[in-house]
Amino acid sequence: MENRHLLSEHTLDNVNYSLFLQQVSQVSKFKQVTIYAILSISFLIPTNANAIEITKQIHSPLNHPIGKQLNTRQPREEADRLLRLGKQQYASGTVDKTVESGLQALEIYHSIGDLKAQGLTYDLLAGAYLQLGNLKDAEDAIRRRLGIARDNQDFQNQIFALNNLGTLLLQKGEPKAAGQTIQDALVIARNLENIEGQGLSLSNLSLVNIRLGNYNQAIKLAETALIFRRQTGDVIGEINTFNNLGDAYLMAGDYENTISNYGTAMRLARINFDRPSQLRAIDGLVTAHAAVSRYDRALELLEQRLAIAKFLNNPREEFKYLVSSGELYEKIRDYGKARNFYQQALSLARKLDDVKQEAKLLNILNELKGR
Repeated sequence: MENRHLLSEHTLDNVNYSLFLQQVSQVSKFKQVTIYAILSISFLIPTNANAIEITKQIHSPLNHPIGKQLNTRQPREEADRLLRLGKQQYASGTVDKTVESGLQALEIYHSIGDLKAQGLTYDLLAGAYLQLGNLKDAEDAIRRRLGIARDNQDFQNQIFALNNLGTLLLQKGEPKAAGQTIQDALVIARNLENIEGQGLSLSNLSLVNIRLGNYNQAIKLAETALIFRRQTGDVIGEINTFNNLGDAYLMAGDYENTISNYGTAMRLARINFDRPSQLRAIDGLVTAHAAVSRYDRALELLEQRLAIAKFLNNPREEFKYLVSSGELYEKIRDYGKARNFYQQALSLARKLDDVKQEAKLLNILNELKGR
């Protein structure tokens, strides 16, 4: 799922991707394919926003325990410093610290009545909460952001906030509500003739329709979204939409177009150093090639996935490589290699203290005994 000012054109890592995986399981055994399709792992933090009045919904900042000490700085200077610090922490991946800094900044901005800065801070907090898997506080922050934009008749940020809210609703398993919310964003974007907003909303609506099982409609929406993305030169958004097309064609069982669109996404992502989108495309290609028994190509792609995971020094991505490899070898009935990959994945899951994945792998290995 895509978002601007909160979510980037990348896609989610480890934040409730089970809905899409359940659908994919009807196509292939690979549970890890296109695991990024719902939301994004990286977020764009906005640089501006306007608001002149706050709604009842956002009459006070989020509940949070913070200290009252502002050091020796003036309140605004201290709040600006905290917001900058939060953005730095977000970029470095320490999102728990991002929340701490963001909440302190929000408290000060609220006390001095700076609604513009509050809006920026809510965007930052929403992105951090999403990465932490805290949907409740993420939704709260997004709705507060939307309230500021509406009070100020800030239609540009309404488009982005509505897309972000739709993202949350989709992640919560409410595709119809998500679709209506994003449709509202599309109406505003069309009324404003906002090309970027139309491309974003159409691309997100394509994912909603995939979840609803409307694959042909999803394809049409994504193809239309590409027209708008190209007009703005939005290459990252274009990559995401190509991945969306890959998702739709995969679910429709059209493997030729699946491979074509994921392939385009993978090439563009590699050129533009968009690693999360590159991984997403690789996962889709692995599933598509395996579905048509091109196992050698699937294995080559998995090795590319491993190389990227090591480059990023990301054990979670390496874990997905191990599980996907185990599933592929299990599919081709090379149970010895399958067990080997699952054992490696089990060891890594324990290092990551991922009890849920550990239990799943123990169950899989138990089922493979004697094979």
